[in-house]
Amino acid sequence: MLCTWRPAARALPLRSRVSRGGPSERSAVLQPTKNVHFRKLTTMAAWVIDKYGSNEVLEFREDNRRPSVCTSAEVLLKVHAAALNPVDVAMRGGYGSTLLGVRRDALSLGWMGGEFPLVLGRDASGVVVECGSGVTHFQPGDEVWAAIPPWKQGSLAEFVVLSESEVSHKPKSLSHTQAASIPYVASTVWSALVVTAGLNKDSCSGKRVLIVGASGGIGILAIQLMKVWGAHVTATCSRSAEGLVRSLGADHVVDYTSGDTKAQLETLEKFDVVLDNVGGDTEDWAVTLLRPWAGAKYITLVTPFLLNLDKLGLAEGTVQTGLTAGSKALKNLCDKGVHYRWAFFAPNGAALDQIADMVDEEQVRPVVEAEFSFSKVAQAFQKVEQGHARGKTVINIHVLQKC
Repeated sequence: MLCTWRPAARALPLRSRVSRGGPSERSAVLQPTKNVHFRKLTTMAAWVIDKYGSNEVLEFREDNRRPSVCTSAEVLLKVHAAALNPVDVAMRGGYGSTLLGVRRDALSLGWMGGEFPLVLGRDASGVVVECGSGVTHFQPGDEVWAAIPPWKQGSLAEFVVLSESEVSHKPKSLSHTQAASIPYVASTVWSALVVTAGLNKDSCSGKRVLIVGASGGIGILAIQLMKVWGAHVTATCSRSAEGLVRSLGADHVVDYTSGDTKAQLETLEKFDVVLDNVGGDTEDWAVTLLRPWAGAKYITLVTPFLLNLDKLGLAEGTVQTGLTAGSKALKNLCDKGVHYRWAFFAPNGAALDQIADMVDEEQVRPVVEAEFSFSKVAQAFQKVEQGHARGKTVINIHVLQKC
């Protein structure tokens, strides 16, 4: 059975955040009609889980408590489209629950169960319904997009509440379906390549960047951002994804199914930055492809941090993680003269502002591999869980309004 159905460090100057559209361009705020029952104003439809597990824990409910604006800096969004990422599949199974539980409620100290019912989904595109008194960049009716932090309730619901700093005006040129495919991967790539690797539009020209695992959501956005800023990009992917990766601007593509990936890459000039989306034994040989003693950086998005905390607990897991990261960084710096770094997703509305401009200027484009209706969320999870993505899986949030 699939489911139950029931009736930021600063690395690049960021411009002042301004509205991307005037009042005439904003849609009217949805107003409830007088005959809508009060219950409809306080509840919403959403996909939730009440325990961790595989796909059968997903459950659709129409009587979830509708979130509300509680602080002056929050905004309430009506979600039009959401997207799934591999992290949603992992979180469904309990990945990161130890730390995320504490982040949701610092007094819980990791107490299991307090996070349920939990709504998954890290990408959202929709319309602002309500703003806190201190919100200055948005107003009801604005079309926006956002990457939702994993410690907050997600976007597989009619409504979601976020902080103003996590939200951005969506690109005018995109539909909500297209827009929902970008925020989480864009924020993650920005954290990895801008904040951690130190790249920006002024320093990127001529840099040689290797992206390992380039055909998924992270790789697709990373290729485009690096090309906009003038880098030379080498990407690894399977033969079936080579056409997509080249169409995004990759200068050189290595097919990992055609032979030894390391051997193929060793024939090329050394790199200034490696972005690793694969992990495992990849880092053992990827660091050897960097320019020695030239400030080159190996950045990986596959880290043991949350797994250590889930397995060992907060205290011991934190110590083990620190020892692992420190020893690897020191070893690579001393032996090879390269910088070894871990990178993590970080919500960043101001970064999304800049990505939105690139999209509207046709420098960055969305790649949507599959679309699902709101009633088919379980099938969408199955699609993402299969791996070998060639773009994003998007869910259109459409719920029939009942009076």
